Amino acid sequence: MLDTSNRTAYNEDHEAFRDTVRKVIAEHLVPNLEEHEAEGIVPRSVWKALGDAGMLCMTVKEENGGLGLDFGFNAVLGEEMAYAGSSAGFTLQNDITANYIERLGTPEQREKYLPGMVSGDIISAIAMTEPGAGSDLQGVRTTAKRDGNHLVVNGSKTYITNGQNADVIIVVAKTDPSQGAKGTSLVLVDADTPGFERGRNLDKIGQHAADTSELFFNDVRVPITNILGGEGMGFVHLMEELPQERLGIAIGAQAGAQRAFDEAVKFTKDRKAFGKSVFEFQNTQFTLADLKTKLQVGWAHLDWALSKHLRGELTTDEASAAKLWHTDMQWEMVDACLQLHGGAGYMNEYTIARLWRDARVTRIFGGTNEIMKLVVARSI
Repeated sequence: MLDTSNRTAYNEDHEAFRDTVRKVIAEHLVPNLEEHEAEGIVPRSVWKALGDAGMLCMTVKEENGGLGLDFGFNAVLGEEMAYAGSSAGFTLQNDITANYIERLGTPEQREKYLPGMVSGDIISAIAMTEPGAGSDLQGVRTTAKRDGNHLVVNGSKTYITNGQNADVIIVVAKTDPSQGAKGTSLVLVDADTPGFERGRNLDKIGQHAADTSELFFNDVRVPITNILGGEGMGFVHLMEELPQERLGIAIGAQAGAQRAFDEAVKFTKDRKAFGKSVFEFQNTQFTLADLKTKLQVGWAHLDWALSKHLRGELTTDEASAAKLWHTDMQWEMVDACLQLHGGAGYMNEYTIARLWRDARVTRIFGGTNEIMKLVVARSI
């Protein structure tokens, strides 16, 4: 269990909500982690259970069917999910897609999607990455060309979280390819629209419970009113959401690192070698001391970044630095903690193996850590 006694970013309401989150995770996720991993997807019934418990899209305003809470409640869920070892795509809906639709959507778009996203009846995805365009979002080739009162969407996307479950996808597409980044728009595509096809559920190194898919758009016709935000403003809208997206990744990385450390402490105290516990060896103690120090620094920094974001002050370069540092630290943590498990760490039956696998992608998605360094460097 995460120790939150010394946290500074949360209040009593956040911690009361954390109790609810832990109960729901303990009931619906923890007993089924291996099943979700094996199936490569989290059932819709689990989404409904979280919706019923008020754990989806908590920041959505009451007039749009939500609870109107602050991002701290999202952060609580993100921490607890990561600490539990679940890679389900709830945080993408909470931290990213709901915010796009509420902030940029028309009244009709908000009414159509947000109440269902809050209840868990509607699952969303955002389709940015393409086979030839990853961190370089200006290089997307998917098009949405105007045809009368409609847009005709053509192209393909890959590595899309919630891709198998999604009922609605926010598609990053070129409405005017001649304008480069300025010709990019966000387009809402319902999954039952003719011409839309899901590809395979991708076989990943880790985060197996997160359905991650290829998506194909073959002459998909949607009304021009399905543009989300301003036409040609897609790239700007994407940049506006980066601080919260990257902070969310940092939150999960920090909590995942803490779980790895806790697993290593437990294992080394139980495991015997040469007549004493592995924990009693100086190398083990020095390694764990170094890791604990980094965790202490990490939690303090995370609370600083989270508090700043709650005040609306976290900048893109600060969030990028947080994503860079916490995910790098997470990888160092899970790798060192797996090493402390010895041969057992290489066995999938041990939690540390899943934590190690799941951590590898955090330095890639949300913009690679190399891109994070460029963003931070531009602010100097």
